[in-house]
Amino acid sequence: MEKELQGITELLNQMNSNIDKKFAAIDERLSKLEKIDSIEHRVIVNQIDLTDIKDILFRLEGQPTEQWTSVMNEAITRLEKAYQLHLQDVNKRLDSQLLKIAKTEEEILILKG
Repeated sequence: MEKELQGITELLNQMNSNIDKKFAAIDERLSKLEKIDSIEHRVIVNQIDLTDIKDILFRLEGQPTEQWTSVMNEAITRLEKAYQLHLQDVNKRLDSQLLKIAKTEEEILILKG
């Protein structure tokens, strides 16, 4: 009787270990599937972004080129004006620095003489 109970407990232990192995394999497969799902989700989201960009490009191609060139020319002129203003500001700063240097040199010459 005891031998039969020991045999049964051994069988139950083997079944338990087999079940644990199967659960571990299932968990591993599920984790792989979760990774695949997240990758697929990223691909789908990126594809949506690409199709939106493609639609915008098709709409821009459908517009007359005259409007497009006028918008580009206006943008270029605005950039040129901003650049000129910035350049003028830099030139004013350089001029003031040169004046300071010239005054300092003049004072040094006066002190030497």
